[in-house]
Amino acid sequence: MNKLLQQLLHNGLLLNERFAASAVNGFDWLFRRGELVKSGLTWFEYVHVGDLMKVRHYDLRTDGKIDFADGSSLPISLESHQIPLLLVPPLGVIADTFDLMPNRSLVRYMAARGFKVYMIDWGTPTRAHASLRLQDYADRMMNEAIQAVLEHSDAKQVSLMGWCMGGLLSLMQAGLKRDARIANIVTVASPIDTRQGSGVIASMGRVINTPAKMMRKVSDFRLLNVDPQKMHVPGWMTTVMFKMTDPVGSVTTYWDLLMRLWDREFVVNHSTTADYLNNMLAYPAGVVQDMLVRVTVGNKLAKGEIRLGNKISRFANIQAPLYVFAGKTDALVSPSTAKAIIGLVSSADKSFEVAPGGHMGVILGSKAREHVWKSSADWLADRSKASVTATRRKSAVGKTSSAKVQPKTVRPATAAKPGAAKKLPAAAQAQKKASPTKAAPRRGGNQPVKVKP
Repeated sequence: MNKLLQQLLHNGLLLNERFAASAVNGFDWLFRRGELVKSGLTWFEYVHVGDLMKVRHYDLRTDGKIDFADGSSLPISLESHQIPLLLVPPLGVIADTFDLMPNRSLVRYMAARGFKVYMIDWGTPTRAHASLRLQDYADRMMNEAIQAVLEHSDAKQVSLMGWCMGGLLSLMQAGLKRDARIANIVTVASPIDTRQGSGVIASMGRVINTPAKMMRKVSDFRLLNVDPQKMHVPGWMTTVMFKMTDPVGSVTTYWDLLMRLWDREFVVNHSTTADYLNNMLAYPAGVVQDMLVRVTVGNKLAKGEIRLGNKISRFANIQAPLYVFAGKTDALVSPSTAKAIIGLVSSADKSFEVAPGGHMGVILGSKAREHVWKSSADWLADRSKASVTATRRKSAVGKTSSAKVQPKTVRPATAAKPGAAKKLPAAAQAQKKASPTKAAPRRGGNQPVKVKP
């Protein structure tokens, strides 16, 4: 009887604790959700500021180690690889994609493994950017980003790692010519053959291919001739379309939140991920036109080349080592859709691997660290030449980007570190005020990233 009473008392106390925790977490989720969102807290500086695209440089400096969600940690390497790493996120997502949470951050992991980590920030496209085409991103902006990384790091080569469309843009840039600046390429869930596989992208390609060809024969209508301004759709449409790839999961995730509302860590992870998915960005309509006509209907990537303005990117030009990943349960890009690139490049050193996870989980999920991050870091380390002893970060102030704007040092307001950062020059301040991508308020009420005066 005593044991029964003790068990009942224990269960009662546990329920009381969970009820109290649920009340606190529920209040925060409803009224202070910004405090639950933990994305973008790693220190960084801008080393290139363009009209829309910017390049970030991440440096953990004297952090000592990074912690993971499972309680383990990784010491920060005191050795730095000579070849820097440029992370290329897809379009349509916020800039903190690869720094989603402090304990699940690709930029932190790669920096801890000894890489000089840079990341492209594609900015926040508006209707004013609707006319941007695929060549603006794959040719002009990718080239500017690579050059900015090489200038800031004093390196002669750079490795590229891109997820989804970020991988495509990396491959398109590398295919423009036999570019000695590109040392290695890693792609994750990047669609190549839109006729192969069971994913949404390949299925859509097969469905619209026949009607599109018939329309070309019986009419003069050409999607590429439509004014991109008339095709602009807001960012929330990107969110809706992404969630439609898993409509059941998009609803049941909130049931999971309700059932585990007492678990603070779960609520924080859920809020951060939901903030990411609920605040996707608009795709420039010109890019949508190119992707639909040339990639989805024309399946040009599977044929090994694609036109970018007055240039042609040919995958046969790619000789750099290539490591390709695909998500085992990816509903958007099936493994066979992504694997097609292996047979199109001239690289002697190339590998393909299927990793656990869906389209987002394969690169950002709980298993990504062990199966994609670690494998990529090991593979890149073997191909990044000799190591040199790491020194204090090199200040971006004083280096001039190709946009003729002084880079600026920034840090998240919630993760500020000591150290003097130079004041922005007048030109950069004026551009910061004029550009719609500068100091945008963070979703959920978080403070914006600020320039340290």
